[in-house]
Amino acid sequence: MVDTVRVLYVPCMTPRQETSAWRPSVAGVVEVFHARFTEHAYPMHVHDAWTLLIVDDGAVRYDLDRHQRATPADTVSLLPPQVAHNGSPATTGGFRKRVLYLDMTHLDAGLIGPAVDAPDLADPILRSRVARLHTALEHPGDAFEAESRLALIAERLRAHLRPAPRRAPRPDPGVAGALRELLDERLLEPLTLSEAAGLLHAHPTHLVRAFSNAFGIAPHQYVTSRRVDRARRLLLDGRPPGETATAAGFYDQSHLTRHFKRVVGTTPGRYARLDVPPPR
Repeated sequence: MVDTVRVLYVPCMTPRQETSAWRPSVAGVVEVFHARFTEHAYPMHVHDAWTLLIVDDGAVRYDLDRHQRATPADTVSLLPPQVAHNGSPATTGGFRKRVLYLDMTHLDAGLIGPAVDAPDLADPILRSRVARLHTALEHPGDAFEAESRLALIAERLRAHLRPAPRRAPRPDPGVAGALRELLDERLLEPLTLSEAAGLLHAHPTHLVRAFSNAFGIAPHQYVTSRRVDRARRLLLDGRPPGETATAAGFYDQSHLTRHFKRVVGTTPGRYARLDVPPPR
């Protein structure tokens, strides 16, 4: 459930601009902002939060700490808090962007200097993760997935800004096993990553990394697949999709349908009709 209602602006005017902003119930995310601008130029300004930006179409030109920068579509830009910057279209068609404003939970003040020096990161894996996080944040039932994705994004950002010697990851079967037991126990109940970390006395990022290394699947994917399995059994028992969604731990029927189709390859309604003996 989101804390504020999403606001969508689509002015009937030229130049074209479309904006959408909301605050999800995910710890560390202050605001999500999606925008499409053709000519709008931001004046110099600052934010209290980190600005994590990806551009889906066009490019943005901006000044940060008296250096001119640009954000082509294959980069991730991280602008630090309290550092003045502006922004304007760098292409004739304008730009379309998705922005996350993050508090200091995952990125501390010690990273501000490195971010000023190198705000634009050419990292396809990071960009893909940020895009998937935006998708998860659009669905209130995917808060656990969003938290997991945010933890891995923050870890990768820290690695860019404060590189450390490479070491092979080692599974932590103890905490990974404990997390799996907790996820199994709370399969049908809401559970946040921060809550799991508190119960298991482990850092959220370590939990996600240890679980993924030990079992070859991210914790949010594990939960989703378990819930989809439960939904399959309920549907074959004759339960309607709407009732099945709640009984299997999904936020609502559309939440079930989206994940069910991604895992099974068909919708819950179609799947239930598959349980029909073939004609003789």
